[in-house]
Amino acid sequence: MSNKKIKIDSNIVRLLIILLVFIVLACVTKPSQFIKIANFQTMAKALSEYGLMAVGVGICMISGGIDLSTVYIANLCGILSGLYLQGGGNNAVAVLIALVVGAACGAFNGFLVSYLKIPAMLATLGSYQLFQGIAIVISGGSTVSGIPASFTSFATTALFSYIPLSFVVFVLVCAAMTFVMSKTKFGTRMYLVGTNEKAARFAGIRCNKILIQTYLLSGLISGIAGLLSLARLNSAKADFGSSYTMQCILIAVLGGVNPNGGFGTIPGIAIAVLILQMMSSYLNMFPGVSNYYRNLIWGVALIGVLIMNFILDKRRTQKLSKTS
Repeated sequence: MSNKKIKIDSNIVRLLIILLVFIVLACVTKPSQFIKIANFQTMAKALSEYGLMAVGVGICMISGGIDLSTVYIANLCGILSGLYLQGGGNNAVAVLIALVVGAACGAFNGFLVSYLKIPAMLATLGSYQLFQGIAIVISGGSTVSGIPASFTSFATTALFSYIPLSFVVFVLVCAAMTFVMSKTKFGTRMYLVGTNEKAARFAGIRCNKILIQTYLLSGLISGIAGLLSLARLNSAKADFGSSYTMQCILIAVLGGVNPNGGFGTIPGIAIAVLILQMMSSYLNMFPGVSNYYRNLIWGVALIGVLIMNFILDKRRTQKLSKTS
């Protein structure tokens, strides 16, 4: 009989408890509004886009950096695909355009961070201005709309008549990234680079290659988010979702990703997305709470999570030092 113990991720358990408590709270206080299939479907559609971007931000943070350009990569991809579709283009080619452009933008970020040694925050802050500028020039500063129904129908289609296909895409991407991060050499090396890049180099890991691949993946995922947004809104704009950047960082940190790199999981990020979306939908049920307070709430939540993670990390370090 095997004596192996099943390792339980304490952060995942903590997030699931928070999610469960919040669901109970919402069901008790707003049962008629919260417990509706339509409400859950709306939440599933909305979270898919910024949830994917949060995964991109999360993997970059795990590698020891950050990607502040995910939203603008998504917008650029949506605009390019939208303009192509406006001209009567093929849906499959439109998807391919978004994926290629997203991957190219991500690889560019990776080049700035790895080979040019520009701090990730500054590199992606500059590139987001670049990508936004390109999107404005291409679109003429206006909204790209009038997307064919054959493409936008994806956003209104539901699996088994209940689960939006956009949410299915989100789940599939999270599952694929969970496999990549936990079961492949690339994922292991990404964690090592994020933990200590210098030590990883001495261990023979090609850090520059890993970083470029990481940011390329982030850009690719952002491209998928841009396609989902284009299908849902039937339009794309260069400055759409500007508030998503802070939300993505909040989600990654809430999901257990260490801002210094080397630690975090995709399931943690996925659960954090659910928590944040439910919180957002719950606040919408209170007419007295203005949307202007939303960024204030997210900012307080981000600082609170950072403080909590700092305390927990300190306790964990103290326990390890006592046992060693």
